[in-house]
Amino acid sequence: MNLSWRYGDEARRDDAAAWVVRLEAGSLGETEAAAFDAWLSAAPGNASAFDAALAVSQAYAAAGPVVAHQLSQRRAVPLRHELRRRAIVGFGAAAAAAALAVVIAPELTGPATDTYVTAKGERRTVRLQDGSTIDLNGGTRLAVALARDGRYVTLSEGQAVFDVAHAARRPFYVAAGDRTVRVVGTQFDVRRLAGKVSVTVARGAVEVRPAAGAAGKTYRLHPGQRLDHQEGAPSVQVATAAPDEVLAWRTGRLVYRGQPLSEVIADLNQQYATPIRIEDTALAATPVSGVLVLDSQDAVIRRLALLVPIHAVRSGPGLVLKRDPA
Repeated sequence: MNLSWRYGDEARRDDAAAWVVRLEAGSLGETEAAAFDAWLSAAPGNASAFDAALAVSQAYAAAGPVVAHQLSQRRAVPLRHELRRRAIVGFGAAAAAAALAVVIAPELTGPATDTYVTAKGERRTVRLQDGSTIDLNGGTRLAVALARDGRYVTLSEGQAVFDVAHAARRPFYVAAGDRTVRVVGTQFDVRRLAGKVSVTVARGAVEVRPAAGAAGKTYRLHPGQRLDHQEGAPSVQVATAAPDEVLAWRTGRLVYRGQPLSEVIADLNQQYATPIRIEDTALAATPVSGVLVLDSQDAVIRRLALLVPIHAVRSGPGLVLKRDPA
């Protein structure tokens, strides 16, 4: 797609509408995907214009039969994509009004929300009505609402792998802390523990943006990329990652490549009832590389001691990791 980058409001809406039509056609190549990413970040208002155009497109599609009938009374209907593009470009006041009447009226109470919770050490697979599946790690809590205009998940705590069924007109959103992940069809892992959010893409592409009121930039991740973010901070870190290693927890293994010990312990605390903590901040920052098989907690700690110099001391109801001077 060859768009001139113009930054007036009308031109921006025109470009946004054209991208919506192209993306909904479902045949975006790698070159065009890169061009779309570049356009999104080329000017501050581009992402907002795209979201607005997409919202109108989705509302228009939901009310398509009604709108098409109304327009047919005035003139012959143009080609399908050109009709939608014109409606989006003008932000289709009549179309949007008709769409809202059709979409909102029967759903004033909103879509039903289902909540899924796993206990420490429990892993569970949930299949949604749209064909998507969610694998929940231990100690995870999330809520799912499937609406006509989108699919919405809130990850309160824990970790989950999402295998999202493709539906261009129903984007899939995952809210995790002060970040929102948006996709239309892909496989990715989201982890939210101890105030830190991580997103790893295994297939397709996802967009990670600040939630409403949060600071920061929007990032588009592709397979083999991982985004790490500390909640409350405007910055993020994007690096390469091996998806098969990140998703290995589904088979009872935790794989680490230089992650801090504090992250390892956060993961283990989702698996076992006896809490573990680290009182030494320098020890907590020690990088860990290796594989931990999740069987008994004592066995896991013994294996962890082979990767980093620690020993466990019982303290009250839990365990405290201390540096092993030996």
